[in-house]
Amino acid sequence: MARAAHAAQTDKAGRPYAEHLQAVAEGVRARGGDDEQIAAAWLHDAVEDDVLPERDLEEAALTRRTKDIVLAVTKRAGEAPEEYARRILDTSGALLVKEADLAHNADPARLAVLDDPTRARLARKYARMRTLLGLRRGEYQRKHP
Repeated sequence: MARAAHAAQTDKAGRPYAEHLQAVAEGVRARGGDDEQIAAAWLHDAVEDDVLPERDLEEAALTRRTKDIVLAVTKRAGEAPEEYARRILDTSGALLVKEADLAHNADPARLAVLDDPTRARLARKYARMRTLLGLRRGEYQRKHP
């Protein structure tokens, strides 16, 4: 479902977007995530990127928890970062998915191919979200399983 939804999409470096999804899912697995969190990792950007309507997510053969995690990590237009972070923290299993997403987004190898202003802007954005979520660099705190 995730690969089909993002099939025509590339990341900021021009790589197939499915590579990011796979890396986040692998990051969730490596951090001890369960099958529902891994499924959510594959779909974590689908609704936000408008490649999967929320209605289709709701109708998908996924557990309620997986759907809730996907919706929790879906940033909404005009939403304050604090509100977004609170929703992630309040949703069981979402923090691990977001932590794996942030880790891959902030990977120096991925950032290295971007221009300096974009790299600096994204680094600040990711650091701020880690702070709001109570995550230290390179560490996942199991506050919310």
